[in-house]
Amino acid sequence: MSTTPTATQPSVQKHFTSSILLWVRTDQPRQTGMDYWKGPHSGIISATPGLEEYRQLHLAEHNPGLWPTTDGVETSIPLDRKIDGLAEVTFQSALSPLRGRKQTRLAFKDEINVFRRTLLYTGTPNSSRWYDVAGPAETVGAGALVYLRRRGGVGAGEFRKFITTQLAPALAGTGVLKELRTQTFLPWIEKLWDTPNVAHDNPADQHFNASISLGFTDTAVRDAFFANSAIEKVSDQLAPLASAIHAYDVTAALTYVKNGVILPQYQQ
Repeated sequence: MSTTPTATQPSVQKHFTSSILLWVRTDQPRQTGMDYWKGPHSGIISATPGLEEYRQLHLAEHNPGLWPTTDGVETSIPLDRKIDGLAEVTFQSALSPLRGRKQTRLAFKDEINVFRRTLLYTGTPNSSRWYDVAGPAETVGAGALVYLRRRGGVGAGEFRKFITTQLAPALAGTGVLKELRTQTFLPWIEKLWDTPNVAHDNPADQHFNASISLGFTDTAVRDAFFANSAIEKVSDQLAPLASAIHAYDVTAALTYVKNGVILPQYQQ
């Protein structure tokens, strides 16, 4: 992990992070599944050796899309692919996934109890970036999770460079964020997370290539952020590179492991 301050953006911590997109089972009340994920399932993941951080992002049941309408870009979240939550796992090193294989097998077996579909996205070490945009006493009261799909014909390197050198500094420059994290993904491979009895269907035209986690003081600040002309400008700059921008309403961000330590109770 490294920290690099520049004149155009805040200091940034670089990490190795995997994200698992989650859909809860539909044969039981949605809240039953969300509670099981928050409770028993979280205990299995938290006990995995080699974790720097583990947190859950719970997404609102009604999530049409927070990102402003942009010509030529899919900003409305399709109902049939709408995500229920995200498991964000950050490792202490590139070898940490090997240390956690035993616990991962337990997680594999438990997924059927709560999820109907799970998709793992991961990047290379240091491709997950956490920007220092908040003061030590500032807290996140509302959040948004944004997924980006690269437009056909746009190179992966060009896309990653835009996020790192233009998009992240532009978002940080709004001055209202209390959290800013970006991830760029390697090509999706089903076999990396092929859990039994759970769906992993992910058509090529539905793949994501990056995500952005945004934190705000409260929902009023978040709503104003997405209505601001500055975001419209950012969106216009993104449009030639991104075919889809799905911005989810985050109802809870729960941290179970922080700085390599299992917390006695999740922190929000």
